[in-house]
Amino acid sequence: MRIAIAALLGGLVMFLWGAFAHMVIPIGEMSMRAPVDEDKLMTALHENLPAEHAIFVLPYFDMGKANDPKAKEAFSAKAKASPFAFIVYSPYGRDYMEMGANLFHQWLSDTLAALLITLILIRGAVSAVRGLYVGLGFGVFAWLSLMVPFWNWYRFPAAFTVGTLIEQAFGWLLAGALMGWWLGRGVKKGFASR
Repeated sequence: MRIAIAALLGGLVMFLWGAFAHMVIPIGEMSMRAPVDEDKLMTALHENLPAEHAIFVLPYFDMGKANDPKAKEAFSAKAKASPFAFIVYSPYGRDYMEMGANLFHQWLSDTLAALLITLILIRGAVSAVRGLYVGLGFGVFAWLSLMVPFWNWYRFPAAFTVGTLIEQAFGWLLAGALMGWWLGRGVKKGFASR
């Protein structure tokens, strides 16, 4: 029961911190901007991308032509002269201001992540300080393994990448400290009652 409560507490802290970070101090939206002519761009996307939910990288290189020096040379010239775009495209509309299902999925994901941290925490002497370090470590790990590669390979803006570090590291630091404190309550001789 202690593990379940710790995971629920950690998931709730991360969920609430994420909401605060996105809605009050817009860390999650750092570097997000509106296009010059949204309607024109939406029409161009609709007319020029296949009707499938996919990721498009522009300019695009067909890796089937990786051994063709002329194709590589032509792509290199085009890539140097063109803007770059990483597009997550969905051909069907959805009002992303209707967040009910998204909020549930976010809470569930935060709680499952908190459960993983809880399972690591119970393997040693538990305390708020240990939870703080473990939570911070997981937050930085997640950022290094996901967001830094997106910055490196897909040119995610540095401000967005740093904002994600702040969100993940600080949120999991808080959640880890609370989970460590909860698991460490009443612990005798360094062993948590599970």
